Amino acid sequence: MAGRFIVEADGGSRGNPGPAGYGAVVRDGDTGQILVEAAEFIGRATNNVAEYRGLIAGLKAARDLDPGATVDVRMDSKLVVEQMSGRWKVKHPDMQPLAAEARTILPRGQVSYTWIPRERNKDADRLANEAMDAGKRGEQWQPRARPAATATGPETVADEPLPAAPAPRAGWAAAADLGTPTTLVLLRHGETALTPQKRFSGSNGSDPALSEKGSWQAERAAEALAARGTVQAVVASPMLRTRQTAEAVAVRLGLEVRIEDGLRELDFGDWEGLTFAEVMERHPDDLNAWLASPKAKPTGSSESLTTLAHRVGVARDKILARYAGKTVLVVSHVSPIKTLVRLALGAPPDTVHRMELSAASLCAVQYYADGNASLRLLNDTGHLR
Repeated sequence: MAGRFIVEADGGSRGNPGPAGYGAVVRDGDTGQILVEAAEFIGRATNNVAEYRGLIAGLKAARDLDPGATVDVRMDSKLVVEQMSGRWKVKHPDMQPLAAEARTILPRGQVSYTWIPRERNKDADRLANEAMDAGKRGEQWQPRARPAATATGPETVADEPLPAAPAPRAGWAAAADLGTPTTLVLLRHGETALTPQKRFSGSNGSDPALSEKGSWQAERAAEALAARGTVQAVVASPMLRTRQTAEAVAVRLGLEVRIEDGLRELDFGDWEGLTFAEVMERHPDDLNAWLASPKAKPTGSSESLTTLAHRVGVARDKILARYAGKTVLVVSHVSPIKTLVRLALGAPPDTVHRMELSAASLCAVQYYADGNASLRLLNDTGHLR
């Protein structure tokens, strides 16, 4: 499966028209790590021309990294975002060829456009200003030296430091100026026959039903959530065990269950139904590679933790768009829920191996209008005691 990138682009002109430059960064869509920086002084031009030149540079850099990747372009230029999204016509003759070039870099279905406020586009803005400063000196912008990568495992290189996590919020009302956050209450399904034996149970196996204890756990979760009275919608993975858990809650709350395929468990391939010790005995090299690298796949699987993070991120964004400002119960599995938590924290991929997530446990993440997220609850099992 192809990767996912975020392109942030900006352009500026000192005089409009005047000395102009652009900047663009390409980020890993899962970790936020900056993969590429690009900037250039382009001589005398308008702000809009510089914005388009930044977009083109960012798209080309993303294409060079992975021509099959999906790309989320984020810019503070309302004009460029609306024109490239097809909602506004490109009327100015200087912009028409630039817009046409941008559309040819990657297939339309791989690219989406999002407007962001200027304060959230600081890296691209910084690069554009660096390019204009270089032009003023009669030079061209040169990229900063980046740390050399060293191998740390199969298909991996040493990561640069992650962007700083959002500042902690003092309470539920601390971001009132950003409007009502969207809250995802994350419920792991109840036990199946495989759960107490700690056997791998993914999305490509026998699809076991809840055990008697698992059904009891689902009912206890339903009671607890009904008592809170805050859940306004229920979304679940298509697997039987998650649908049964979600339906127990939905019946109690008088809601319907919406199925989201992106919430299904990781495909564990040949490890399906085996314990960790059995996998270590039969597939030691593959298991060690999987623990060391988010790009490694279980034996015979079509998915890695990196590709899982991509589809879970897409599912999350769909839920946030559909239920903005609401509290949504998301019923899923160990790997997707851990992934949602670590993405909310901006933590590295191997964090998923360092979390405990019990059957029928609850987590909660709030998402704010400025793009920040706040972890509110992790592995709560108080309703099962």
